[in-house]
Amino acid sequence: MTDTAHVHHELPSDKELVLKVIPMPADTNSNGDIFGGWVMAQVDLAGSVLPARLIQGRMATVAVNEFIFKQPVRVGDLLSFFAEVTRVGNTSMTVQVEVYAERIRTQGRYAKVTEAKLTYVAIDENGRPRPIAPAVQA
Repeated sequence: MTDTAHVHHELPSDKELVLKVIPMPADTNSNGDIFGGWVMAQVDLAGSVLPARLIQGRMATVAVNEFIFKQPVRVGDLLSFFAEVTRVGNTSMTVQVEVYAERIRTQGRYAKVTEAKLTYVAIDENGRPRPIAPAVQA
């Protein structure tokens, strides 16, 4: 896919901006692109922001339900991570994360580079699942 494919001129307004980060040369793989594992770690951090507000206590990532790398991420890209809670259960919630790159040479245009769906579970002091407050589930 080329950088001009799937170029957006606006970032999503229906999801919450939860993280912005600029990858650095230390985060690259042998091809010179940003290492996928680094992107995954950032997505996990971004995905945990909304559940942390609602769970209000310890939680853990229990599943990466889907993870799609759409385009490479490059050194110097300004990455914007948008999240939305898509499901709330008794002890867990699922979050959709979309990552957009604003390329250093084409500012004001955004490419969706990654999208993922992750599930987080509320846990007690012993690491066992615990109920999420009923008010959050409504």
